[in-house]
Amino acid sequence: MAKKRSIFLILVLIFSSYSGLDFAYAHSMFNSAEQTLGDYRVQVATAPEFPQIDEPSQFLIKVTQGFDYKEVDDFTMGIRVYYNNQQVDAIPPTFVSGAHWDFDYTWKNIGNHIVKVDLYDMKDSDGILTYTFNMGTQSPFGIIFIAAITTGALVLLGVMLYIFIPRILKKSKQ
Repeated sequence: MAKKRSIFLILVLIFSSYSGLDFAYAHSMFNSAEQTLGDYRVQVATAPEFPQIDEPSQFLIKVTQGFDYKEVDDFTMGIRVYYNNQQVDAIPPTFVSGAHWDFDYTWKNIGNHIVKVDLYDMKDSDGILTYTFNMGTQSPFGIIFIAAITTGALVLLGVMLYIFIPRILKKSKQ
């Protein structure tokens, strides 16, 4: 009975470690942040989490108000993107209806960027609220690195199974 339980536990561990089985994501995206100034909170993220250079990605922004994080009805926002302390891009002030602003963006440089988000003319605030975020991009070789680590883990799992499964099966037949 203990041997069958061991095999069952090994199979459960194998299937639960397979990342294709998870449908819910319990963590926030890696390339995301939030900041509160005054009575307003701005959340930013990118999709995919690590944008590739010269490939389209999405910039995701959400604006909420108060401590209960009530979504705002509309807002006007502009964005400035800095790389190595120099402004490399700007999105002019844009009126957004609703609390979410999702738009396509193509990153041009590898590494860390400073993104300054300007929130204009919000009630109960004086002038422009400027939120500052760190956003990163990934070089094309980042995927190769992740694939190498995943392949190494799968090879280790295969070797462990090759060594221990025959021993367990041999003992169970005796």
